[in-house]
Formats: sequence, structure tokens, C-alpha cells
Amino acid sequence: MAKRLLSLLISGILLATVTPAFANLPQQVAGQKLPSLSPVLERSMPAVVNIYGKGRVQRHLDPFARPPEERGIDEDDNPRGKPIRAVGSGVIVDAQNGYIITNAHVITQVKTITVTLNDGRKFDADVVGKDVQSDLAVLQIKASGLKAIPFADSSQLNVGDFVVAIGSPFGLNQSVTSGIISALQRTDIGIEGYENFIQTDAPINPGNSGGALVNLKGELVGINTAILASGGGSIGIGFAIPSNMAKNVMHQLVKYGELKRGVAGIMIQSMTPELAQAFKEPNAKGAIITQVSPNSPAQAAGLRPGDVIQSVNGETIKTAGQVKNTIGLLRAGSTMDLKVLRDGKTVALKLTTVESKQYKVSSIAKNPFLYGMILKDFDAEVPNYGEVKGVQVLKSEDNTPAGRAGLRQGDIIMSVDRHPVTNMKQLETLTHKKSPEVLLSVFRGNGAIYVVVKK
Repeated sequence: MAKRLLSLLISGILLATVTPAFANLPQQVAGQKLPSLSPVLERSMPAVVNIYGKGRVQRHLDPFARPPEERGIDEDDNPRGKPIRAVGSGVIVDAQNGYIITNAHVITQVKTITVTLNDGRKFDADVVGKDVQSDLAVLQIKASGLKAIPFADSSQLNVGDFVVAIGSPFGLNQSVTSGIISALQRTDIGIEGYENFIQTDAPINPGNSGGALVNLKGELVGINTAILASGGGSIGIGFAIPSNMAKNVMHQLVKYGELKRGVAGIMIQSMTPELAQAFKEPNAKGAIITQVSPNSPAQAAGLRPGDVIQSVNGETIKTAGQVKNTIGLLRAGSTMDLKVLRDGKTVALKLTTVESKQYKVSSIAKNPFLYGMILKDFDAEVPNYGEVKGVQVLKSEDNTPAGRAGLRQGDIIMSVDRHPVTNMKQLETLTHKKSPEVLLSVFRGNGAIYVVVKK
């Protein structure tokens, strides 16, 4: 008993020392209350709601539209489709307007959405907007007496910070788990299109999606979104969308109903120590530009392959995922301040993104022959042939002049209208013409062919 009492006393002292939020909480043990998260939860839990959605998945009228493994299996005879339901969580972030943030996947395919508050009241919810790429959505309910969670600045989080996850796992309303932040800026999970996850060991289970991850001040630091477990249960690895990202997306969805992402026209990869040595920049960190698309905003801004992006809008860049997320969360037409490392010197540039449809129209107008292709210079020895110089096709979209002409990944363009091509600059110059077609000599596999590309 004495050892247990000593252990409890030490735990209380450590908690009081490590977490200032506990400073005003009772810390005596013998017959008294122990340190508790209760004050934090009293502020946070009223803002976390349960979300229940109902809808129907349309049955396949054409049997050949179904996956091969499902053909021949009887489907629901109901012509309205198979009924589905979705259970998740949400967070009230604007009490006056009734705005609730949740995950987009929670409300996908549902037709009606019911929100249940902490006090048991139920309301029908309208979808203000959703963004599948970031897996965020905003709902709205008309209700009085709502309580909202204030946003924390997620850029100030640190690994080791205490956090609490609140949600409705397996449909069990107002469940709470606690833990710490295990990692930040997880960008290569492969769950969403735009990833910048907070990793936490606070247990997160199905139904927690869209719930709140809060700090010990009761502030929202993230939106719980996923777990990493083959069996579908918590194994101590959960992911949350940072509050700054959620706030950004929410404002755009409320104002516009959607996110109109801008196009920059660059391909990037994270700088590694090996790449830094190869580029003779041993201390370089950031994201290295591997490709700049012709006639793109990046080209207009003066960016070049080999530039190392070190900061965007004042934020230090450590990975390529940060650049992708920053561009992906800015509305088309936004201007970014970049600092890039080029030949040992820091260069300041401004890049203004354009809306994807506008970029497509502009690119087609400037050079329809190259639109829809990703290209790079090529110079290598080919077995049984010798040295091949030209421009290699890394990607060719189908519904474009080049795609319709049959150009495909791996092709090497060696001439345009019988004029030799050894680099992308020559290719752009020779194809920038008003004639309705161009004749390309293409090295493919172990041979060469001619291809006619028409506007």
C-alpha cells in the first residue's frame, strides 16, 4: 500500500511538472481527488457530435459494369439500390453559424445526415461543402445553445505533447482516449491526396473519424481521420489532420463550397543527404525540383530543375510533401513567396498558381503538340544501337494530340519535321508552330518509328 501511495504521489508530481494545464488541479492523494482530464473534457466534449448518415448505393443495371468477381451474384432487387449507413464524428467549430467539421469519407454517398449533440438533441444537417482530396467536409445545423472548440495553432505542436481523442468509436457516443503526439508531418501514408498528418498513440477506432484531437487546454489540434491496423482496430498508430489545415479548408468550403486548387507545374522530391552531396550542396535541405512543365506558372516564375525549395511563404521546407500540401491548399490565383537554393545562392521568387482549366486552355493554345506530356532530356547508350539523344516521354495523357497520335511512356523523340532534337528547349522551339501537324521521329524499344501529331 505504501509503494502504491508513493507511486501515485510521484505520478501526480510528474503530471504537475510536465503539464502546466494541471497546475490548478487537486494533487493530493490520501482521500482526495487525483489529477484528472475532466476539466479539459468539460470544455471540449459538448462540441463533439455523433454523425449518422443514410443513403443507397445504386445497383449495377449493366452486369458488365460490375467487377468480374461479382458478376453472376444476385444484387438487391430494390431498384432504388442497396441501403447504406455511415457512422462517424464531427466537431462544432462555429457555434453561431452551426458549422461542423468532419471527414469527407463519413458523408460520402449518404443522402440524409443526422447530427446528435452531447446533450442528446438531434438535428438534420446540410452539407456546406466537401473536399475528397483532403478528406474534409463542413456541415451546418440550425440549433441554439451550441458550444464550439477553439482552434489551436498546429504549427506549434511538438512530439510528446499530451492529446485527447474524442469521438464515437463503433457508434458509442462521447468516448475519450488519451495519449501523446508520436510524430508530425506524416506525408507518405498513402491515405489521402494531401497529407500532413499528426500521428498519435491515443487509441482511434472506426467511428472516431471526424472527431476531435485536443490539447490539454481544450483546443482543437486535429481532426481524427484514420488508423493503421489491418484488423480495423487501434494498435496505437492513429492519424489526425492538423487544425491549421482543417481551418484553411473549412474557410474555403464555407466561402466557395469547394476548393479550386491552383496548378504550379513542377515535379519535386525530398532532398536527401545523398542528393545533397551529388548536387555539391552538402548542407542543403528542402524539396528539389525535378521537372518544370513548359508554359507553366513555375516556368514563368523562373524556377528550374535542380532548384531546391527551402521556404514557401516564410515556412521552412523539409519535405516535398510540404510543398505539395501548401500548393494544394491555396486557392487558384494565389501568389507564393519562394526561396530556392541555386548554385550555392539563395534566390527569391514569386509564383502565382492558375486554375487547372485555365492552365489547360493556356497550355493548349501555346503548344498543343506537347500538351499532356511530361518530358525530360535523354542521352544514353542503347544496346545494339549506340548513343541516343533526344527527349523522353515520361507520361502522355490519352485525350491529347500526342496521346491520340500514339505517343507513350518511354518513347524518345529524336527529331521534329526531320530536324534533330537533343533537348527540351529545341523540342519546344520546333513544335511551336502554326501548322496543323508535326512529324516526329521516335525511338521505341529497339527500333525507330515516325509519328504524326495533329492539333
